[in-house]
Amino acid sequence: MQIWLTIVLVVQLLTALAMIGLVLIQHGKGADMGASFGSGASGSLFGATGSANFLSRSTAICATIFFVCTLALAYLSNVRPADTGGGSVLDRAAPTAPAASVPSGGALVPGVQPTPPAASAAVPAPAASK
Repeated sequence: MQIWLTIVLVVQLLTALAMIGLVLIQHGKGADMGASFGSGASGSLFGATGSANFLSRSTAICATIFFVCTLALAYLSNVRPADTGGGSVLDRAAPTAPAASVPSGGALVPGVQPTPPAASAAVPAPAASK
């Protein structure tokens, strides 16, 4: 299962990089706007763009592959092996820790004896300010 997750992740990263490169190479639709107003060809500014060229089709194919890889990664990350029993984490019983016995001295950590309380030293009271 881990090998499929790795393969799909590599394919997704490669298609993402290819899609970024293809988008950066393409010529924008509004790139000729400044030239079209000055040259008298303003009718072609909003005219038909014609059929999709190779770059736009390649970008659409890369976007489709990227989307399918994203769905596959979401599915593969949620699939659990059959030997774990499945179900929710909340359905499983919480592991219980063994109860620690408290010695008569009151120590909470086994093997550590509590220290006897220190003799209270006389702390001088702060001097009253006048």
